[in-house]
Amino acid sequence: MQVKESLRGLSPYQPGKSIEEVKREYGLPDIIKLASNENPYGSSPAAKAAIAAELDRLAVYPDGYARTLREKVAKHLGVKETQLLFGNGSDEVVQILCRAFLEPGANTVMAAPTFPQYRHNAIIERAEVREVPLVDGRHDLEAMLAVIDENTRIVWICNPNNPTGTYVNDTELRAFLDRVPRHVLVVVDEAYYEYATAPDYPQTVPLLNEYEQLVVMRTFSKAYGLAALRVGYGVASETLIRAVEPAREPFNTSTIAQAAAAAALDDQAFIRACVERNRAELERYYRFCEENGLKYYPSQTNFLFIDFGLDGDEVFRYLLERGVIVRSGQALGLPTGVRVTVGTKEQNDRVLELVSQLLREKQLA
Repeated sequence: MQVKESLRGLSPYQPGKSIEEVKREYGLPDIIKLASNENPYGSSPAAKAAIAAELDRLAVYPDGYARTLREKVAKHLGVKETQLLFGNGSDEVVQILCRAFLEPGANTVMAAPTFPQYRHNAIIERAEVREVPLVDGRHDLEAMLAVIDENTRIVWICNPNNPTGTYVNDTELRAFLDRVPRHVLVVVDEAYYEYATAPDYPQTVPLLNEYEQLVVMRTFSKAYGLAALRVGYGVASETLIRAVEPAREPFNTSTIAQAAAAAALDDQAFIRACVERNRAELERYYRFCEENGLKYYPSQTNFLFIDFGLDGDEVFRYLLERGVIVRSGQALGLPTGVRVTVGTKEQNDRVLELVSQLLREKQLA
């Protein structure tokens, strides 16, 4: 038996180590996981109540149209219900778009490094992947424009970018969209949209009225704290959504996930509180890095990439052995640092204490 050629040599996504795995491996009772950019404050109490209310309906298939959630998201964004595409996490929206647009002979353009599932799914569809290196951690939009040709089907802009946390501002994005050929789909992945506080961070949903080839992606996995339930969505023109819907699997979001996401969307006070705490803790990390001569990328997300000038795996292991899970830059295309999810004050206290200890031992402080 042979799998399709595009799968050969392609590795599955490697998530960070789980809390249970680290406990077993190192015999540690308390673990702080700051590797996957989850919301350290959990999720809205309203979402938990909505989950409980659905537990007697587990034997029934979910609403394939996700009507209640669809109506709430449409109202929240100010778009039509028919402009929405829901996925089992935004990862599935990426997969659906790749399935719908990419094929042998086509190419897709993205930054490097960025969210790896763009590349992964493009390879499965046997499309050419054109990666454009970041400049100072930011998308090089001019260089991305330069590699677009008549066979380009999708351009991906992760905004803010994972793993650097940097962003493309409103002026830059508009200028880019004005110059992208009309046959090219532009996907702006805003998984961390709720955390972005920069005054010139683009408001992309209104741009859908100006650019018919634009798709905006968002998720309930990050700020909304529903990563375990897997709900993401794309927003685009009605025509585009109608064209790609056949590539979506039926019943791809669960009843519980739909109910929790709908309730979470109603609790914007929870989101505002999480964002405020996140920004305050980010500022602590900035001060620490500046006081200790560590390079970092200013972030519009709930994570920070810190460049230690060391092997990222070494920093990762040092923290792991002491009960803190972060993400090594070696796995992210930035080999001399680590990506740290911004946790609670108490969690960050522990991280900064351990990093100070590491810097002293390495005589870097």
